[in-house]
Amino acid sequence: MFVPKQVFFTKGVGRHKDYLQSFELALRDAGVEKCNLVTVSSILPPGCRRISVSDGLKNISAGEITFVVMARNATNEPNRLIASSIGAAVPTEASQYGYLSEHHPVGETDEKCGEYAEDLAATMLASTLGVEFDYNTAWDEREKIFKMSGKIVRTFNVTQSAEGDKEGKWTSVVAMAVLLQ
Repeated sequence: MFVPKQVFFTKGVGRHKDYLQSFELALRDAGVEKCNLVTVSSILPPGCRRISVSDGLKNISAGEITFVVMARNATNEPNRLIASSIGAAVPTEASQYGYLSEHHPVGETDEKCGEYAEDLAATMLASTLGVEFDYNTAWDEREKIFKMSGKIVRTFNVTQSAEGDKEGKWTSVVAMAVLLQ
């Protein structure tokens, strides 16, 4: 049974005339191009410890099957704003699992995209933990309620945005949570 004990968050951007190569360059920018990436759903395992990108990259080997929660986006439209974000919500109780979310919009800034991804993760965790809130209230209000409940210790996001290449080359962005044993 594989239950990740560590996680690191990374992001990248790549530009190239070919779509696949732009994605490869985004993975290279994120530092994970040498891995065989397997995308998984959005559960942050209980007690999974966040480590730095540099420490995480030291723990992966070329060709390794590597589990990730990944958001990705691409465009070949000049000046088109694209973004990818991973939101995270970590419960106060270490024995409880948390949530990760993926968001990959067009036309959103880093800040707006990241807040949305963070909101998604926090909302999923809050509903799992039985925190009562109104889905229709703004993120700022819900964030206060979630944190005041004492059940969610922190939320954060890792976001990468870019404008489409002015000459029409493919531009790719990735954001990911990399799960390690």
